[in-house]
Amino acid sequence: MRCSFVFRSSESLAGFLTINFSSVLGSELIFHPIQSSNDQLVKTIDNKTTVDRILKKKKWSRKRILTIAGIAALVLLIAGSYYYTSGKSKLNVDVERLSISEVKKGPFQETIPVNGVVLPLTSIYLDAVEGGRVEDKYVEDGAIVKKDQPLLRLSNTDIELSLVNQQTSVYNLLTQMQIARNAAQQNTTSKLNQMTDVESQLKEAERIYRLDKDLYAQKVIGLQEFKKAENDYNYYLQKEKLTEQLLNQDSASTAQQVSQAKQSYQGSQTALNVMRKKVGDLIVRAPIDGQLTSLDAEIGQNKNKGERLGQIDVLSGFKVRADIDEHYISRIITGLFGIFTFANKDYKLVIKKVYTQVTNSRFQVDMEFVGEVPKGIRRGQTLQIRLAFSDEVEAVQVAKGGFYQQTGGNWIFKVSDDGRTAYKVDIQLGRQNPDYYEVLSGLKPGDKVVTSSYENYGDMQELVLKK
Repeated sequence: MRCSFVFRSSESLAGFLTINFSSVLGSELIFHPIQSSNDQLVKTIDNKTTVDRILKKKKWSRKRILTIAGIAALVLLIAGSYYYTSGKSKLNVDVERLSISEVKKGPFQETIPVNGVVLPLTSIYLDAVEGGRVEDKYVEDGAIVKKDQPLLRLSNTDIELSLVNQQTSVYNLLTQMQIARNAAQQNTTSKLNQMTDVESQLKEAERIYRLDKDLYAQKVIGLQEFKKAENDYNYYLQKEKLTEQLLNQDSASTAQQVSQAKQSYQGSQTALNVMRKKVGDLIVRAPIDGQLTSLDAEIGQNKNKGERLGQIDVLSGFKVRADIDEHYISRIITGLFGIFTFANKDYKLVIKKVYTQVTNSRFQVDMEFVGEVPKGIRRGQTLQIRLAFSDEVEAVQVAKGGFYQQTGGNWIFKVSDDGRTAYKVDIQLGRQNPDYYEVLSGLKPGDKVVTSSYENYGDMQELVLKK
């Protein structure tokens, strides 16, 4: 039996195939290509042609499906890579882990926080004027004392021995002065006696000279007798002048010696008084009325000269000494004001003195109370002061937070209007106080921004806020 199948394929020319079934059916199957306008299978058996059903070609083979899936995955990979490399990088963040603050406009004052310690308005330090061993302690720390009241008594055998030696020296000098004065008086008396004798002799020589002069004129006496009387007169006249000169010199010398002796005595007396004062300084006394604080002395303890023993605080008022970072030293001047809160009430301070010496990167200022002084305030209390650098003005401001450490105040994450994302915006910050930064540009009142730390966000451009 011979069978022939003729079919139309999608190709322009179908294949021609003849199959011999003799080994199976004893017949032959022949395929002939035909030209037809539709996919129609023509079956010819024993030269009889009949029309059979249409056979559709299978379009979605497994190989084709896998090929299409691979191409689609490749396209998606390329598209994803392009999106994440050319667009903004995003990070999903739990909104509960963020601090979101609203930008506002209101009163703003540039301040810095400083800590101050309450001190007496005036304090007098007690230092050991002379070193020694503590023998007696008359008062205890914290006692209210009066001026010149004894506080401590020290002992110093070297100073006490020096006082005794100085006293002996003064007494010896005083004795020598008395002896010298007596000798000077005796010498002066002797010189006065000599002067008296010379004056008496001069008068007698003058009398004889005048008498002999008249007698010589009358030719009663000779020339020789007259010349002798004249020479005696001139001699005693010169002797009187010399004796007077010696007496004047002796008086001047005696006066000089007395003056020098007096100066020497006064010097020795002054030294003695100093030594007495040094011994007196071994008793430590209160220089003013006040409260004795920080007394550091116990009986039997040795104290060196100049060592701090304690201090006395004047109870007339208080001041506050504050430590400030050296970064602000160029901006701190007298007259700046500060505010602190005590017992739920604000009080005002003003800087009166600036200590420009920097120690451990800090310097100090003294502040005094303006107006009312808080009741119940005590020496040694620590106050948290807001030191103002400017007057209060209206300004746009944003709350302080950890974002500043990563951004330096140059940009911030601003929350979108729908609250779903936060994106980077450039900003410019100005002055600051403990709670807020002044916003110069980039934000407006009503904007919401992320003020918590950006440490874990890296270079992300946008945050997706998850609730």
